[in-house]
Amino acid sequence: MTALVTGATGLVGHSIAAALRRRGTDVRALVRTPGKPLPEGCEEVQGDLRDAASLRDAAEGCELVFHAAGLPEQWLPDAGTFREVNVEGTRAMLAAARAAGAERFVFTSTIDVFEADAAGVLEESRLDPNPKGTAYERSKQEADALVAAAQAGGLDAVFLHPAAVYGPGPAGSPGINELMRKLRDGEVPAIPPGGMPVVFSEDVGEGHVRAAERANAGDRFILCDRYVDNRALASAVLAALGRERVPPSLPLWLSRALASASEAVSRLTGKPPLVAKGQLHFLQWQPRPDASRARAALDLEFTPLEEGIARTLAFLEA
Repeated sequence: MTALVTGATGLVGHSIAAALRRRGTDVRALVRTPGKPLPEGCEEVQGDLRDAASLRDAAEGCELVFHAAGLPEQWLPDAGTFREVNVEGTRAMLAAARAAGAERFVFTSTIDVFEADAAGVLEESRLDPNPKGTAYERSKQEADALVAAAQAGGLDAVFLHPAAVYGPGPAGSPGINELMRKLRDGEVPAIPPGGMPVVFSEDVGEGHVRAAERANAGDRFILCDRYVDNRALASAVLAALGRERVPPSLPLWLSRALASASEAVSRLTGKPPLVAKGQLHFLQWQPRPDASRARAALDLEFTPLEEGIARTLAFLEA
Protein backbone atom coordinates (compact mmCIF):
# COMPACT_ATOMS: atom_id res chain seq x y z
CA MET A 1 0.00 0.00 0.00
CA THR A 2 1.19 3.50 -0.85
CA ALA A 3 0.16 6.60 1.08
CA LEU A 4 0.51 10.18 -0.12
CA VAL A 5 1.26 12.68 2.64
CA THR A 6 0.92 16.38 1.83
CA GLY A 7 2.75 18.85 4.04
CA ALA A 8 5.34 16.20 4.86
CA THR A 9 7.99 18.78 5.74
CA GLY A 10 5.70 20.35 8.36
CA LEU A 11 5.39 19.14 11.93
CA VAL A 12 2.07 17.32 11.44
CA GLY A 13 2.78 15.84 8.01
CA HIS A 14 6.26 14.74 9.07
CA SER A 15 4.78 12.96 12.10
CA ILE A 16 2.20 11.21 9.91
CA ALA A 17 4.87 10.06 7.48
CA ALA A 18 7.00 8.76 10.36
CA ALA A 19 4.06 6.80 11.81
CA LEU A 20 3.38 5.24 8.41
CA ARG A 21 7.01 4.29 7.91
CA ARG A 22 7.09 2.61 11.33
CA ARG A 23 4.43 0.28 9.90
CA GLY A 24 6.37 -0.35 6.72
CA THR A 25 3.91 1.59 4.55
CA ASP A 26 5.29 3.08 1.35
CA VAL A 27 5.09 6.87 1.72
CA ARG A 28 5.05 9.40 -1.07
CA ALA A 29 5.84 12.78 0.50
CA LEU A 30 4.56 15.85 -1.34
CA VAL A 31 6.91 18.80 -0.83
CA ARG A 32 7.08 22.29 -2.30
CA THR A 33 10.83 22.58 -1.82
CA PRO A 34 12.93 19.45 -2.45
CA GLY A 35 15.77 18.43 -0.20
CA LYS A 36 14.23 19.09 3.20
CA PRO A 37 14.46 16.34 5.85
CA LEU A 38 11.87 13.55 5.63
CA PRO A 39 11.44 10.34 7.62
CA GLU A 40 13.73 7.62 6.30
CA GLY A 41 12.37 5.69 3.34
CA CYS A 42 9.94 8.32 2.05
CA GLU A 43 9.68 8.95 -1.69
CA GLU A 44 9.91 12.69 -2.30
CA VAL A 45 7.67 14.23 -4.96
CA GLN A 46 7.58 17.93 -5.70
CA GLY A 47 4.23 19.70 -5.96
CA ASP A 48 2.13 22.61 -4.80
CA LEU A 49 -1.46 22.89 -3.61
CA ARG A 50 -1.90 25.66 -6.19
CA ASP A 51 -0.80 23.35 -9.02
CA ALA A 52 -3.59 20.83 -9.64
CA ALA A 53 -1.57 18.84 -12.18
CA SER A 54 1.22 18.25 -9.66
CA LEU A 55 -1.33 16.95 -7.16
CA ARG A 56 -2.83 14.53 -9.67
CA ASP A 57 0.61 13.20 -10.51
CA ALA A 58 1.50 12.83 -6.84
CA ALA A 59 -1.72 10.97 -5.95
CA GLU A 60 -1.59 8.53 -8.86
CA GLY A 61 -1.29 4.98 -7.55
CA CYS A 62 -1.88 5.94 -3.89
CA GLU A 63 -4.50 4.05 -1.91
CA LEU A 64 -4.38 6.50 1.00
CA VAL A 65 -4.18 10.28 0.92
CA PHE A 66 -3.26 12.20 4.08
CA HIS A 67 -3.88 15.90 3.48
CA ALA A 68 -1.94 17.75 6.16
CA ALA A 69 -0.58 20.65 4.09
CA GLY A 70 -1.85 24.16 4.66
CA LEU A 71 -1.08 27.55 6.13
CA PRO A 72 -1.19 27.49 9.95
CA GLU A 73 -0.19 31.12 10.43
CA GLN A 74 -2.58 33.60 12.04
CA TRP A 75 -1.38 36.50 9.86
CA LEU A 76 -0.27 36.94 6.25
CA PRO A 77 0.32 40.13 4.22
CA ASP A 78 -2.52 39.06 1.92
CA ALA A 79 -5.32 37.35 3.86
CA GLY A 80 -6.64 35.93 0.59
CA THR A 81 -3.69 33.53 0.56
CA PHE A 82 -5.37 31.55 3.34
CA ARG A 83 -8.29 30.77 1.07
CA GLU A 84 -6.08 30.15 -1.94
CA VAL A 85 -4.03 27.50 -0.14
CA ASN A 86 -6.27 26.09 2.59
CA VAL A 87 -9.56 26.07 0.67
CA GLU A 88 -8.73 25.84 -3.02
CA GLY A 89 -5.74 23.61 -2.27
CA THR A 90 -8.02 21.20 -0.43
CA ARG A 91 -10.50 21.29 -3.30
CA ALA A 92 -7.71 20.37 -5.72
CA MET A 93 -6.41 17.64 -3.43
CA LEU A 94 -9.89 16.11 -3.17
CA ALA A 95 -10.12 16.06 -6.96
CA ALA A 96 -6.70 14.41 -7.20
CA ALA A 97 -7.66 11.75 -4.65
CA ARG A 98 -10.85 10.95 -6.55
CA ALA A 99 -8.99 10.75 -9.86
CA ALA A 100 -6.47 8.36 -8.32
CA GLY A 101 -9.22 6.15 -6.90
CA ALA A 102 -7.87 6.56 -3.37
CA GLU A 103 -9.55 4.28 -0.85
CA ARG A 104 -9.48 6.81 1.99
CA PHE A 105 -8.86 10.56 2.41
CA VAL A 106 -7.52 11.51 5.85
CA PHE A 107 -7.92 15.23 6.46
CA THR A 108 -6.04 17.31 9.01
CA SER A 109 -8.66 19.79 10.16
CA THR A 110 -8.39 21.82 13.37
CA ILE A 111 -10.14 22.28 16.70
CA ASP A 112 -10.96 25.80 15.45
CA VAL A 113 -13.93 24.48 13.45
CA PHE A 114 -15.80 23.54 16.63
CA GLU A 115 -18.18 25.65 18.67
CA ALA A 116 -17.62 26.47 22.33
CA ASP A 117 -17.81 29.41 24.67
CA ALA A 118 -14.59 30.82 26.12
CA ALA A 119 -12.99 28.12 28.26
CA GLY A 120 -15.76 25.76 27.12
CA VAL A 121 -15.54 22.09 26.15
CA LEU A 122 -14.98 21.21 22.49
CA GLU A 123 -16.63 18.06 21.16
CA GLU A 124 -16.65 16.47 17.69
CA SER A 125 -20.43 16.80 17.42
CA ARG A 126 -20.45 20.61 17.68
CA LEU A 127 -19.23 22.16 14.44
CA ASP A 128 -19.57 25.94 14.56
CA PRO A 129 -22.16 27.01 11.95
CA ASN A 130 -20.97 30.62 12.07
CA PRO A 131 -17.88 32.05 10.34
CA LYS A 132 -15.00 32.44 12.78
CA GLY A 133 -13.21 35.69 13.50
CA THR A 134 -9.96 35.26 11.56
CA ALA A 135 -9.11 34.55 7.92
CA TYR A 136 -7.18 31.45 8.97
CA GLU A 137 -10.11 30.01 10.94
CA ARG A 138 -12.60 30.75 8.17
CA SER A 139 -10.36 29.08 5.60
CA LYS A 140 -10.16 25.94 7.72
CA GLN A 141 -13.94 25.96 8.18
CA GLU A 142 -14.40 26.14 4.41
CA ALA A 143 -11.86 23.41 3.76
CA ASP A 144 -13.50 21.18 6.37
CA ALA A 145 -16.88 21.74 4.74
CA LEU A 146 -15.45 20.77 1.33
CA VAL A 147 -14.19 17.47 2.69
CA ALA A 148 -17.50 16.85 4.47
CA ALA A 149 -19.39 17.47 1.22
CA ALA A 150 -17.07 15.09 -0.64
CA GLN A 151 -17.59 12.47 2.05
CA ALA A 152 -21.36 12.88 1.79
CA GLY A 153 -20.96 12.43 -1.97
CA GLY A 154 -19.26 9.08 -1.61
CA LEU A 155 -15.59 9.77 -0.82
CA ASP A 156 -14.32 7.77 2.16
CA ALA A 157 -12.95 10.55 4.36
CA VAL A 158 -12.08 10.91 8.04
CA PHE A 159 -11.20 14.06 9.99
CA LEU A 160 -8.52 14.72 12.60
CA HIS A 161 -8.63 17.84 14.76
CA PRO A 162 -5.29 18.46 16.51
CA ALA A 163 -4.78 21.00 19.27
CA ALA A 164 -1.59 23.12 19.19
CA VAL A 165 1.13 20.67 18.13
CA TYR A 166 4.65 20.56 19.53
CA GLY A 167 7.45 18.02 19.57
CA PRO A 168 10.25 16.52 17.47
CA GLY A 169 9.93 17.14 13.75
CA PRO A 170 11.32 19.41 11.06
CA ALA A 171 13.74 22.10 12.16
CA GLY A 172 12.27 25.56 12.46
CA SER A 173 8.75 24.43 13.30
CA PRO A 174 6.71 27.46 14.41
CA GLY A 175 4.32 27.67 17.35
CA ILE A 176 5.16 25.99 20.65
CA ASN A 177 8.48 24.61 19.43
CA GLU A 178 9.58 28.14 18.57
CA LEU A 179 8.35 29.40 21.95
CA MET A 180 10.37 26.70 23.70
CA ARG A 181 13.48 27.61 21.74
CA LYS A 182 13.06 31.28 22.60
CA LEU A 183 12.52 30.49 26.28
CA ARG A 184 15.68 28.41 26.25
CA ASP A 185 17.63 31.24 24.63
CA GLY A 186 16.20 33.98 26.87
CA GLU A 187 14.33 35.68 24.04
CA VAL A 188 10.90 35.91 25.71
CA PRO A 189 10.62 39.21 27.61
CA ALA A 190 7.00 38.66 28.69
CA ILE A 191 4.35 35.94 28.64
CA PRO A 192 1.14 36.72 26.72
CA PRO A 193 -2.18 36.17 28.53
CA GLY A 194 -4.35 33.10 28.03
CA GLY A 195 -3.38 29.59 27.07
CA MET A 196 -4.02 26.76 24.66
CA PRO A 197 -4.72 23.04 24.38
CA VAL A 198 -1.63 21.08 23.35
CA VAL A 199 -0.71 17.72 21.84
CA PHE A 200 2.61 15.97 21.19
CA SER A 201 3.60 15.56 17.54
CA GLU A 202 4.16 11.80 17.69
CA ASP A 203 0.63 11.34 19.06
CA VAL A 204 -0.76 13.40 16.18
CA GLY A 205 0.97 11.22 13.61
CA GLU A 206 -0.17 8.05 15.34
CA GLY A 207 -3.72 9.35 15.63
CA HIS A 208 -3.94 10.05 11.90
CA VAL A 209 -2.69 6.60 10.95
CA ARG A 210 -4.91 4.78 13.44
CA ALA A 211 -7.89 6.73 12.12
CA ALA A 212 -6.97 5.61 8.59
CA GLU A 213 -6.83 2.03 9.83
CA ARG A 214 -9.83 1.89 12.17
CA ALA A 215 -12.30 4.75 11.69
CA ASN A 216 -15.60 4.72 9.89
CA ALA A 217 -16.12 7.08 6.97
CA GLY A 218 -17.04 10.53 8.24
CA ASP A 219 -15.59 10.01 11.72
CA ARG A 220 -14.00 12.96 13.52
CA PHE A 221 -11.37 12.77 16.24
CA ILE A 222 -10.01 15.53 18.47
CA LEU A 223 -6.31 15.02 19.29
CA CYS A 224 -5.35 16.75 22.54
CA ASP A 225 -3.47 15.96 25.72
CA ARG A 226 -4.57 18.89 27.89
CA TYR A 227 -5.15 22.62 28.15
CA VAL A 228 -2.30 24.64 29.63
CA ASP A 229 -2.12 28.36 30.33
CA ASN A 230 0.85 30.20 28.89
CA ARG A 231 2.50 30.96 32.20
CA ALA A 232 2.28 27.34 33.34
CA LEU A 233 3.71 26.21 30.00
CA ALA A 234 6.62 28.63 30.26
CA SER A 235 7.23 27.58 33.86
CA ALA A 236 7.29 23.90 32.89
CA VAL A 237 9.72 24.52 30.02
CA LEU A 238 12.05 26.60 32.18
CA ALA A 239 11.87 24.06 35.02
CA ALA A 240 12.94 21.35 32.58
CA LEU A 241 15.91 23.59 31.73
CA GLY A 242 16.76 23.95 35.41
CA ARG A 243 15.63 27.55 35.67
CA GLU A 244 13.23 29.14 38.11
CA ARG A 245 12.64 32.68 36.88
CA VAL A 246 9.63 33.02 34.59
CA PRO A 247 9.24 36.23 32.53
CA PRO A 248 6.46 38.56 33.70
CA SER A 249 2.96 38.22 32.31
CA LEU A 250 1.78 40.74 29.73
CA PRO A 251 -1.59 42.35 30.57
CA LEU A 252 -4.39 41.70 28.08
CA TRP A 253 -4.89 45.39 27.29
CA LEU A 254 -1.21 45.79 26.50
CA SER A 255 -1.22 42.61 24.40
CA ARG A 256 -4.10 43.96 22.33
CA ALA A 257 -2.39 47.29 21.82
CA LEU A 258 0.82 45.53 20.83
CA ALA A 259 -1.04 43.29 18.36
CA SER A 260 -2.74 46.28 16.70
CA ALA A 261 0.49 48.24 16.47
CA SER A 262 2.61 45.34 15.24
CA GLU A 263 0.07 44.38 12.56
CA ALA A 264 0.02 47.99 11.35
CA VAL A 265 3.80 47.88 11.01
CA SER A 266 3.61 44.49 9.30
CA ARG A 267 1.27 45.84 6.64
CA LEU A 268 4.05 48.26 5.71
CA THR A 269 6.99 45.87 6.00
CA GLY A 270 5.39 42.59 4.94
CA LYS A 271 7.07 40.89 7.90
CA PRO A 272 5.06 38.88 10.47
CA PRO A 273 3.86 40.86 13.51
CA LEU A 274 5.36 40.34 16.92
CA VAL A 275 1.88 39.35 18.11
CA ALA A 276 -0.97 38.69 15.67
CA LYS A 277 -4.55 39.56 16.60
CA GLY A 278 -5.64 36.09 15.52
CA GLN A 279 -3.05 34.48 17.75
CA LEU A 280 -4.18 36.58 20.70
CA HIS A 281 -7.81 35.70 19.91
CA PHE A 282 -6.98 31.98 20.04
CA LEU A 283 -5.05 32.36 23.30
CA GLN A 284 -8.06 34.10 24.86
CA TRP A 285 -10.55 31.48 23.62
CA GLN A 286 -8.91 28.91 25.93
CA PRO A 287 -11.03 25.89 24.86
CA ARG A 288 -10.89 22.50 26.58
CA PRO A 289 -11.03 19.87 23.81
CA ASP A 290 -12.50 16.50 24.77
CA ALA A 291 -10.29 13.80 23.24
CA SER A 292 -12.08 10.87 24.87
CA ARG A 293 -13.33 9.63 21.50
CA ALA A 294 -9.79 9.26 20.15
CA ARG A 295 -8.69 7.58 23.36
CA ALA A 296 -11.49 5.02 23.13
CA ALA A 297 -11.89 4.38 19.40
CA LEU A 298 -8.23 4.67 18.42
CA ASP A 299 -6.77 3.31 21.68
CA LEU A 300 -4.64 6.44 21.77
CA GLU A 301 -2.73 7.49 24.88
CA PHE A 302 -1.44 11.05 24.82
CA THR A 303 2.08 11.92 25.92
CA PRO A 304 2.00 13.90 29.20
CA LEU A 305 3.14 17.50 28.87
CA GLU A 306 6.19 17.15 31.12
CA GLU A 307 7.48 14.18 29.10
CA GLY A 308 6.70 15.92 25.84
CA ILE A 309 8.59 19.04 26.91
CA ALA A 310 11.66 16.99 27.89
CA ARG A 311 11.66 15.13 24.57
CA THR A 312 11.17 18.33 22.59
CA LEU A 313 13.97 20.16 24.38
CA ALA A 314 16.28 17.20 23.76
CA PHE A 315 15.34 17.32 20.08
CA LEU A 316 15.96 21.08 19.91
CA GLU A 317 19.40 20.60 21.47
CA ALA A 318 20.41 17.86 19.00
